[in-house]
Amino acid sequence: MDKDGFISLATKDSIVFKEMEMHAHKPQKPLQSSLFHRQALQFCNIPSSKMAPVLDIEKELVQHSERVKSVDIHPKEPWILASLYSGTLCIWNYHSQELVKSFKVAESPVRSAKFIPRKQWIVTGADDKFIRVFDYDTTEKIAEFEAHTDFIRSVAVHPTLPYLLSASDDMVIKLWDWEKGWECTQMFKGHAHYVMQVAFSPKDSNTFASASLDGTIKVWNLSCSDPEFTLDGHSKGVNCIDYFMRGSKPYLVSGSDDHTAKVWDCVAKSCVQTLEGHTNNVSAVCVHPELPIIITGSEDGNVHIWDEATYRLENTLNSGLERVWCFGCMEGSNRVVIGYDKGTVMVKFVSPHSGVYMGSLVKEKEKKEF
Repeated sequence: MDKDGFISLATKDSIVFKEMEMHAHKPQKPLQSSLFHRQALQFCNIPSSKMAPVLDIEKELVQHSERVKSVDIHPKEPWILASLYSGTLCIWNYHSQELVKSFKVAESPVRSAKFIPRKQWIVTGADDKFIRVFDYDTTEKIAEFEAHTDFIRSVAVHPTLPYLLSASDDMVIKLWDWEKGWECTQMFKGHAHYVMQVAFSPKDSNTFASASLDGTIKVWNLSCSDPEFTLDGHSKGVNCIDYFMRGSKPYLVSGSDDHTAKVWDCVAKSCVQTLEGHTNNVSAVCVHPELPIIITGSEDGNVHIWDEATYRLENTLNSGLERVWCFGCMEGSNRVVIGYDKGTVMVKFVSPHSGVYMGSLVKEKEKKEF
């Protein structure tokens, strides 16, 4: 045990995560994943004949607050965006550990908020049915309009075009074009219950997926109001989804009220794995863009880390901040942000021996800052 109360373990030809806190659960046995081993060796430039490095999961920021419903990370500034059940937005600087700004958006919960860095905007969706857009430097309100007839659960920003998707308890998904004065240019109907999340495909940005409490995931094209296909396999409602790529093939991971997460092959249109281990609703899922891991969060308060290749549960973390609601991560960084009932936690994956972040795309500038 080190002076900060962390536990570090290492075994030959394996990687063992250091516990985020002493009360976090240890893996039942050392990792055996060859994918973890190969990738970690590549990132740390350690010959394969040597012992694999320890992957440390270290807390970088902990901020207590009211219930956090969504988080996002700015791609250039060291900022975390958190939207709260109270209707407030907070931006935290994870380098200085300081609150950059905080302002009230609505009198109702803000369930989804995203940075739009190319416009220096933040876009929000709230239970009062309104989408609001703010300049994140001045907090000036750029736009405000009633977008749905029920709670807005999720917003997703197109990676290149001036488009925003919104999903609602009114069972409708809408496409908005901000260069046309926030005109609704398409509506997507087909779900039979609340639409909980939408996400654009990394392979084809004209394609997106949606998760619904009707128990299904639907995949859509922006040009058509009807779904291209439906993925059906959860026994209860689906709360969350995330895309990832394997080679040239797109996959989805989904989390459900049936306490499981599932991995889907979007080409074969089938479930390839069910991830079991949570004891309550799975409320958040994330596939790390730099490391071969799937991360799931639940209302049981636990964050599970899975090997993306073998689907083995490698670690369980518990911050003591009650239910998990959301994740945030981005390309070029090994940070992960987690939103809970009682606050926000940022963790980072590092090698304690070299100080090198364990991702293949982390910039030299970022390495030097820590």
